[in-house]
Amino acid sequence: MLDDTLKAQLQQYLALLRQPIRLIASLDNSETGVDMKNLLETIVGLSDKVSLDTSGDDARKPSFVVAREGQTTGVRFAGLPLGHEFTSLVLALLWTGGHPPKVEQDEIDSIKALEGHFNFEVYMSLSCHNCPDVVQALSLMAIVNPNVKTVVIEGGAFQAEVEARQIMAVPMVFLNGQVFGSGRMSVEEIVAKLDTNAGERDAAKLSAKDPFDVLIVGGGPAGAAAAVYAARKGIRVGVAAERFGGQTNDTMAIENYISVLETNGPKFAAALEAQVRHYEVDIMNLQRADKIIPASQPGGLIEVQMANGASLKARSVILSTGARWRNVNVPGEQEYKNKGVAYCPHCDGPLFKGKRTAVIGGGNSGIEAAIDLAGIVAHVTVFEFADQLKADAVLVSKLKSLPNVSIHTNAQTTEITGVDGMVNGIRYKDRTTGDDHWVELEGVFVQIGLVPNTEFLKGTLELSKFGEIVVDAKGHTHVPGVFAAGDCTTVPYKQIVIAAGEGAKAALSAFDHLIRMPALPVIAAPTPAHAEAV
Repeated sequence: MLDDTLKAQLQQYLALLRQPIRLIASLDNSETGVDMKNLLETIVGLSDKVSLDTSGDDARKPSFVVAREGQTTGVRFAGLPLGHEFTSLVLALLWTGGHPPKVEQDEIDSIKALEGHFNFEVYMSLSCHNCPDVVQALSLMAIVNPNVKTVVIEGGAFQAEVEARQIMAVPMVFLNGQVFGSGRMSVEEIVAKLDTNAGERDAAKLSAKDPFDVLIVGGGPAGAAAAVYAARKGIRVGVAAERFGGQTNDTMAIENYISVLETNGPKFAAALEAQVRHYEVDIMNLQRADKIIPASQPGGLIEVQMANGASLKARSVILSTGARWRNVNVPGEQEYKNKGVAYCPHCDGPLFKGKRTAVIGGGNSGIEAAIDLAGIVAHVTVFEFADQLKADAVLVSKLKSLPNVSIHTNAQTTEITGVDGMVNGIRYKDRTTGDDHWVELEGVFVQIGLVPNTEFLKGTLELSKFGEIVVDAKGHTHVPGVFAAGDCTTVPYKQIVIAAGEGAKAALSAFDHLIRMPALPVIAAPTPAHAEAV
């Protein structure tokens, strides 16, 4: 099950265990049960600090608990944690065995402070690149706080549960038997949702911060590049991000970032954050901007008001708020979200195995999604509003070669229909004839592009008719001291490499702005200097 290379790597990790751990297995005679036993025996054979107990009698079989020696509770894995989740298993082993997690102490303290009883069940698929973050967050919480219990369930091994709970998107998290949330969630997000007083405390903490020389709003590639370039000038830099990494967190494969042959979105996002932290930038995560108040005089402070009530001040601001998936905005879309309506084919595609699905959108993302789904589902129907598919010719050719794909161009989606709380079809109008049609299916993947996250700027900054921040060649907005970069701006071609370049440009422009402003008292001691790049 594990090749020799993977075994050698795992053995190196297990050498980091500081205390004994026990794997308590509840097995059956299924193929998955046999594979699970083999996997656990392999792990035990790689470390004398790991033992196996096959006397478990949990209702979910096959499953196993990773527990400290002498205990019977811990993180439970139901089904095989392989694929994207193998790393989650390794981390659960290490953390249970006393190896410290790479998490800020504030986060650990906030987990320990949670009071009550929290029984989490998280459903995942082995092909889901969003699932590991949630699995690892909930695993860490169960290991740190005895009031938290976490069960990680591989949907393919427990299909009856998936169908009974009508799970059509992963990761899907239940808390004490009730739906808690779906999609990517960090430890910070989960704890904030559980701790109702966290927002107020966080707002007070943020408002007490000294003003920044450069405050960056948004933590995607543009924001990260801006932070690195600004921090290297030895000035005080902060990043307020709703989700560090931005859209890259939801990207499966990145193969066109120069000098990086290939990587995946979550790994890329983690690398962005690591580099920004290297320069001692003040990262304020889970923070959404609500309003910007321009400086009242040249060289004065700009105020950024946050959604939680906090107020941050800075001598210059760089907006890199990015964009989000565009909704098709028809009846049924919101009603059946995660009940057949989905946005990530890589994550949720396996849940539609053998079923009929649709993809709305004929651009590259839509056609790539359709090709991906065609290898899993029974049939894919592509709906494109224009008179022809807009994707690259090579993708269109590949799509048309597939036997289980239908294509409708000049098709205006008018409704996503459902029955008993689940999607059962799509209504669309033929824009050529005006005729209405209905296609029976069980899943709909929306892939129609992006909308900039700039609603909070209306009336403050100049926006294009598409809601993009209007910038000049140097990233200036029409408000002095306020710059913008990345997918939220009018700069064409929404690509990671372009966003990063624009972020660097905006940082250099912001620094140029600062050195031309009237001298002010020193705000704070500068961060350690780093050598400038040529």
